[in-house]
Amino acid sequence: MRNLRPTDLAREHGISTQAVRNYEEDGCLPPADRTPTGYRVYTGLHVAALRTYLTLIPAFGHSVASRVMRALHDDDLDAALTEIDRAHARLLEDRETLTAIRRAVDHLANESSSSTTNPETAYTIGELAAHLRLTPATLRAWETAGILSPARDSATGYRLYTSADRRDAHLTTILRRGGYRLEHIAAVIAQIRAAGSTEALTAALTAWQAKLTEQGLAMLDAGAVLRGYVAELRA
Repeated sequence: MRNLRPTDLAREHGISTQAVRNYEEDGCLPPADRTPTGYRVYTGLHVAALRTYLTLIPAFGHSVASRVMRALHDDDLDAALTEIDRAHARLLEDRETLTAIRRAVDHLANESSSSTTNPETAYTIGELAAHLRLTPATLRAWETAGILSPARDSATGYRLYTSADRRDAHLTTILRRGGYRLEHIAAVIAQIRAAGSTEALTAALTAWQAKLTEQGLAMLDAGAVLRGYVAELRA
């Protein structure tokens, strides 16, 4: 398959010929030969490259897809595979975060139904530490990590932990037992705060799960297409 024009490549994917030229200039397609009058001449390899690049985008995003293709065209397969591996690692981390948040939500539901503590009561750092069987230093470390953000007593400057702070501290205790890092826990707590309620968070988690599943399947599709393109490049 030789002597193809930009419009021939663009037609299959419903994109503009300018987009095809831009992808080539960005290194996402191999350099095209030129006619004596300066027109680009594409081949079957360019067709495969464009199909591969556009399949990578929904799986890995534009930036990663572009870096993968440029690495391949620079004959650096290791760099391309490293980009793919990092993207898979990020997806795994997202799945682990989702699992952690779901566990936290389940715990919140159980706690809210069985708690006898007045939600308006504010704890001092010593009281909360004693309640959770922790040290005050641990609570301060969690504050430094962005997990807790207690208010301060206007008269004494002492930390005051509201019911929301106590919830976050309790969840952090559970997640730490599960081996989660502080930065990971901070992301979980931020998600819970942003949702505002466990019902809203549950709906958001369902949508997030669907998105992760869709991305995982897209990665499978992209991997198969990418493997074929690598074989063409190395033929």
